[in-house]
Amino acid sequence: MSTGIYSIGVSGIAAAQLNLLTTEHNVVNASTPGYTRQRAVQATNIAVNTGAGSIGQGVHVQTIERMYDRYLTGQVNSAQTSLSAIDAYYGEIKQIDNLLADPSAGLTPALQDFFSGVQQMAANPSLLSARESMISSATTLVNRFQSLDSRLSELSDEVNGKIQDAVTSINAYSSQIADLNQRIIVSESSYGQPANDLLDQRDTLIGELNKLVKVSTSTNSNGSFNVFVGTGQQLVVGNQAMTVTAFAASADPSRIAVGLQTMAGSSIELPEQLITGGQLGGLVSFRNESLDKARNELGRVAASVALTVNAQHALGMDLSGNASGDGAVFNANFFNVANLVPTVSANSHNAGSLVVSAQLSSPSYGPEVSDGNFYTNLTTSDYRLVFDGGTNYTLTRLADNKAFALSGSAPGTLSLPSEGFSVSLGAGVGSVGDSYLIQPTRNAAANVSVNAVIAADPRTVAAAAPFRTSATSTNTGNGAISSGKTVPGFDVSLLRSSDITISYNAASATQLSFSALPPGEMVTIKLPGSPEAAPVPPPVAYTQGMTISVHGMSFTLSGQPSNGDTFKLSLNSAGTADGRNALALGQLQTKNTTAGAKATFQGAYAQLVANNGIKTRELKVTGDAQQAVLDQAEATRDSLSGVNLDEEAANLIRFQQAYQASAKLLEIGKSLFDTILQIR
Repeated sequence: MSTGIYSIGVSGIAAAQLNLLTTEHNVVNASTPGYTRQRAVQATNIAVNTGAGSIGQGVHVQTIERMYDRYLTGQVNSAQTSLSAIDAYYGEIKQIDNLLADPSAGLTPALQDFFSGVQQMAANPSLLSARESMISSATTLVNRFQSLDSRLSELSDEVNGKIQDAVTSINAYSSQIADLNQRIIVSESSYGQPANDLLDQRDTLIGELNKLVKVSTSTNSNGSFNVFVGTGQQLVVGNQAMTVTAFAASADPSRIAVGLQTMAGSSIELPEQLITGGQLGGLVSFRNESLDKARNELGRVAASVALTVNAQHALGMDLSGNASGDGAVFNANFFNVANLVPTVSANSHNAGSLVVSAQLSSPSYGPEVSDGNFYTNLTTSDYRLVFDGGTNYTLTRLADNKAFALSGSAPGTLSLPSEGFSVSLGAGVGSVGDSYLIQPTRNAAANVSVNAVIAADPRTVAAAAPFRTSATSTNTGNGAISSGKTVPGFDVSLLRSSDITISYNAASATQLSFSALPPGEMVTIKLPGSPEAAPVPPPVAYTQGMTISVHGMSFTLSGQPSNGDTFKLSLNSAGTADGRNALALGQLQTKNTTAGAKATFQGAYAQLVANNGIKTRELKVTGDAQQAVLDQAEATRDSLSGVNLDEEAANLIRFQQAYQASAKLLEIGKSLFDTILQIR
């Protein structure tokens, strides 16, 4: 009897001791990050069967288990990786939002100042000081373009650096997880019991890894974890960790791509759509969705300003009387666009040697010759050109994956007017599947500048219109001709040879005839209240209030001429006080000059600012909501796995009393045994 009492008491003491140790372990680790509450799982010892029945033999501790639920932990990891991605995205886009929307450092005030300078010059075209002020405001504008692009370029470099840092941290965590897997395998196989603290450490590392990139896990039969990224790309397999690499992307060497190192030592580039969640996913999403678009949109505005202003400037006459058709003495370009060329990057995996370049197209003009303006068709998208073999190419607009089938032989040109640029095929031979990344406006804002000749000599600004109109003094009718404006197609050399005379013949069905026009010259007519008609050869019928465009000169005839009345189009010699072309330059501010004649300069930039502001606000609200989701998930997990010190204090008392009660059994057994020994 005493032996049974002793064994049961000893088992109770041992069980109570393990419970006390487990409780103490919980108490001291209550503030340890990643610690999961533990408990001792007890079971009765095998009973002894006797004729009097089954007699219990005490208790033993089967195992020390973690209060752990992998589904709750998975919810926390999922919420955490989403929040980390949002935080990384928000931290970057907030900088763009602050930059673009700044009332003093943004583009808006510089654009307004430039066109204000143009308007001042239009009002006083003969004053050199007005011209110098306009050039100064233009210099400020290009400096603002360059400053904004420089900051966005710095953000791009910052993202590249953070991606490299994240990759380094991912490799460190992966290596530690693989090492813990090995230690867990050894520990659990040696003792047949869970390695609770090692499991906690591994779960903590998985949580930290999820802050960097979204991962999924699977459990092997030996207790080790496999860790995957993307759609199942292996990161950790048992005790083996793969190496994540960061290197220049094959399609665009200016951006850092993420890949996995193969056994042979080379790296396989991961498609960016597989990199989701965590800081890395947030950075990649920010770069693709916001940063690239911001740089492209800023570049589109810069290119549109430069190209349309140049096109309109080329229709004017400078203070020295030079105009289009005067050769090198006339500086048609107000802005220097020599470096305003699309960026073309050949994929590093290309097998062929074909050299591809691209050029921005000249701006279009419309909607009508007599009442139109210059505009560009540039978009904010990047493009991918793929060689299909022979003379066939596919150009894909990456923003919406719209494909254009093109055909051309090298050397040659692939023209795409609807997108605002053309592609040149140079030397070398292409291989089927070779691809090229084309970024039409990516670096435009950084490369635009004021023409150095114009900056040095304000007299070369073409503020005047190169022709003037007049009604002959001997006319007897009340017909009148407007001052007119220059439109595409003008060449001053015609007027330097002879005036163009417009004669009215009342007896003819086509009353208006034109002298001194080149052979085959066409005339475009717009009647009041009617759309512009197709060009026709002169002579033409007269209608009061009609607008006529001929040889790049557009004007309106009104009133009723008498038979034989004439009007003249002459060279605007000594037109120092004429500001008609400067006025047309100023009107570009309010015309639809970008996005295929659908937006103004300011409208396109305002859309960029608005889109970034909306996205920034969206991420702020989403981040707050996701933080609440994470807090709730952590609270649910901690209600099971967290240490409650009040509960543990009660357990200490309970297990202390159990220990004392078991010790009392030993004392009773000793007393009974002493009684037996005293019997004689």
